[in-house]
Amino acid sequence: MTTEVPTADWIDPVTMNADPYPSYRRLRQESPVAWVPALGQFLATGYRACRAIEDDQRSFSAGCTSGTSAKMARALGGQPMVNKDDPDHTHERRVINPGLRPKQLRDRWTPVFEANARTYLETLREHGPDDADLNRDYAAPVAARNLIDLLGFRDVEVDVMREWSNAFVSGVGNLFDDPETWKRNDRACAEVGAVLDELVPYYRSHPDDSMISALANAELTDEQILANVNLTITGGMNEPQHAVTSTVWALDRHREQRDQTLDDPALWPAVFDETVRWLSPIGMYPRQATEDVVLNGVTVPEGALIGVVVAAANRDNGEFERGEEFDIHRPKRPHLAFGSGVHMCAGHWAARIAIGEIAVPLLYGELPGFRPDTRRDESWFGWFFRGLTELPVTWD
Repeated sequence: MTTEVPTADWIDPVTMNADPYPSYRRLRQESPVAWVPALGQFLATGYRACRAIEDDQRSFSAGCTSGTSAKMARALGGQPMVNKDDPDHTHERRVINPGLRPKQLRDRWTPVFEANARTYLETLREHGPDDADLNRDYAAPVAARNLIDLLGFRDVEVDVMREWSNAFVSGVGNLFDDPETWKRNDRACAEVGAVLDELVPYYRSHPDDSMISALANAELTDEQILANVNLTITGGMNEPQHAVTSTVWALDRHREQRDQTLDDPALWPAVFDETVRWLSPIGMYPRQATEDVVLNGVTVPEGALIGVVVAAANRDNGEFERGEEFDIHRPKRPHLAFGSGVHMCAGHWAARIAIGEIAVPLLYGELPGFRPDTRRDESWFGWFFRGLTELPVTWD
């Protein structure tokens, strides 16, 4: 197989964790669909290839049972909806859709999102302006608290939610089966399961507008509920958390655009959208070929695993003019940071509102001269999931 298709035998997962974008650029230029021996799968990095995969559930299944998808099922305690094809995907997805629509989010959850942001703004103030870290003191706890409230976790602390999310992110990305990673992951899965054992019966007799209540009162098995709650803990914290830090980082490196946004707050939605395109927090998701299929001129054999690398596709110059550049004024075009088609992230409006309209603008509105603190080191990690793990900040 590897002698008949483009092969990227130069890919190094360790290098990708440090900074995947040079590798993405080379893949798009040389072979937007390529077999990667180090990962045991194909990677699709071109925009059109990634869209073609998402638009064709018959040829490219989300319900694969090996490779990255198997890691996800192993990590989350079952196969979540994101790794299922229709009609099974739609059956589970329709359960949570009503609570995540824009009007419901704005009417019910905007006050909650703002209260949570203001709570942790005070935590940030307590550490600053000389020892504040945006991820530790604000982005992560805001994302965790919002998620606790949306899901309906009663009496779960922010630090516990952070631990669960980190454990699931590590488990889903545990490509080389590190035993310590699985140990942390399994402990988190057991802890969430124990909480759900109490909450599911409670919400069946006391329904409300939380996500766990919606899942508990649908025709789903306990395993389906657990897998989908764990999925939400994974992406529902990871993406908003990294969207906060990435936005601040990007604006600091494009200060003219930052100043334009501070002068015109109507630009904040564009800032959020461009940030998640340019620095996609969720970099890749899995698919499996159900038959021999030609993708971008490359024959992908039946059963082959494919990584849909949306973080690379979102910078494809063939789809986005000057795609490698950050530009909040670029013509609006659909990107893949939240997926696409039937599998588009159910929580994308929650992230847009909670982070793009509330959490990030609040920082600049309340902290004069707010900016990254160049006196201290920042830290990035990951490519399957990618974001700043440390971003020191300061203000005047």
